[in-house]
Amino acid sequence: MCINTKKSCCIIRIGPRCDVKCASISTMKGHNLPWVSEIPYLGTYIIKGRQFRCCVTNAKRSFNRSTNAIFGKVWRTASEEVTLQLVKSKCLPILLYGLECYSLFKADLHSLDFVVMRFLIKLFRTCANKDIIDECRTFCNFPLPTEMLEIKSNKFCKKFECNKSMLRYFKC
Repeated sequence: MCINTKKSCCIIRIGPRCDVKCASISTMKGHNLPWVSEIPYLGTYIIKGRQFRCCVTNAKRSFNRSTNAIFGKVWRTASEEVTLQLVKSKCLPILLYGLECYSLFKADLHSLDFVVMRFLIKLFRTCANKDIIDECRTFCNFPLPTEMLEIKSNKFCKKFECNKSMLRYFKC
C-alpha cells in the first residue's frame, strides 16, 4: 500500500506519557512521518495532553468567519432579530459542531461564550456591559453556547445509553 507522506502523520499521544518523545516512523521509500500535536477528526480537532480533549480554536475561527460573512451582506439593512436568527441557524451549529461528545474544560466553555458575547456586542453596538448583553440575549431568545451544549450533550448521552441497552438486549 502506498502512503502519501504529505497527507499522513503519526497520531498524537494522550495520557500521562504524552510528552515522551516517540521513535520516528519511516516509510519503505525512506520518508519520515511527522508526529503531530493536533489532528482533525470528523470536523473537530483532538489535541495531545494528559487528558482526552479537543481544541475549540478552529470552531471559534469558523464562527467568526461565518458571522463576518453575514455582517458583510446584511448588517446595515437587516434588523437585529433577522441577523440573530441567521446567526442562530447558520453560525452556532458551526461553533458547536461535534462538541457534545467531548467533556470540555471550563476555560474552553468560557471561550465559546466569549466569542458569542463579542458578536452580540458588535451587533447591538454597545459597550462590553454584560448585563445589557444578557438582557438583549434573553429578550431575543438567543442562548449561549454553554446552554446549548449542555442540552446537546444530554441528548447525546441519552441516545448513547439507549443504544447501549439495545446492544445488551440483542447479545446472546
